[in-house]
Amino acid sequence: MASAVMKKALNPIKDSLILRVLSSRNLRFGSVATAGNPESDDPSLSFTFNEKKNDKSDSIYVKGPNSNSQRETTSVTMPMSFMTGSIVGKRFYQQVSTREADDGNGWTVMLDYRTLKTPSKRPLKLPTLSLAKAIAAEWEYQQTDGIRPFTMPLMKLACTALERVPLTRMKIIDYLMKKFNQDLVFCRAPGDSDLTIGVFERQVEKIDPLLQWVESEFGFKPVVYSSFFGGKQEDGLVNAIQNLLKKTDDCELAAMDAIASAAHSLVIAIGIFHGKLQIEEAIELIRLEEDLQVDKWGLVEGGHDIDIADLKVQISSAAAFLGLSRRY
Repeated sequence: MASAVMKKALNPIKDSLILRVLSSRNLRFGSVATAGNPESDDPSLSFTFNEKKNDKSDSIYVKGPNSNSQRETTSVTMPMSFMTGSIVGKRFYQQVSTREADDGNGWTVMLDYRTLKTPSKRPLKLPTLSLAKAIAAEWEYQQTDGIRPFTMPLMKLACTALERVPLTRMKIIDYLMKKFNQDLVFCRAPGDSDLTIGVFERQVEKIDPLLQWVESEFGFKPVVYSSFFGGKQEDGLVNAIQNLLKKTDDCELAAMDAIASAAHSLVIAIGIFHGKLQIEEAIELIRLEEDLQVDKWGLVEGGHDIDIADLKVQISSAAAFLGLSRRY
């Protein structure tokens, strides 16, 4: 199951620019990593992300045992550059594996004998074995010359789902609903402008089927507009979308938030959530107007191509996370 979902999600991002894109973007990640003594076989020792705001060093340092601790451990601390997309330190573990959580509820990732932990130092307990194996694959991919956090989007989403969403769920939903009226798919190019010739027709062709699905799914017809300031959707549609978001679990909401942020469209995120849109279809809708401009004026190397690859990474990783986190 994990391999099938990952293969489907990664098909759109076989672009050779993928590593350039990931390394050039400030993909946020936890900034400090600690580990138990690498020489110890104690399975209770752990690897964890945490944030240390005043640490500006790019070096990795080893913290000695705490004399007040009942169990002697050492720690390996990652620099602040870990959260900016830089290569961090060297790979300090040999084997990556998964195992069932101690309480039998979920799955964890192991770096040698160390349990991977969240920024708040809780075990990274994942809802499915498929997701745990996918995140383990991200860690296994890391090279001996350095850990590349920008190549671990599933790990980032898992930390978001386990740490941020439970504490800020209503704020996330409120923010998504605040932007709902300005959704990308509700905005139409003027049909009588020479500057946007062909855009309106393509929007009708590609976006209208999605809007018709929204109407059939939620019982209210979306309102389209040509104003930069957006329009106002019917209260019934707004309430229906809000109720859908409230019923999501933490992993689903984290994935939908990530997709909506990258797409500038909650409707596209919901389309992927319900299986109405495939990844390639979603990317086509997101880039519809810009792709028409590229066809007309040409592609800017080092600009448009990187933006396209970056969008593919963001949408594909969030869609893969959404699928892998579901208990079928």
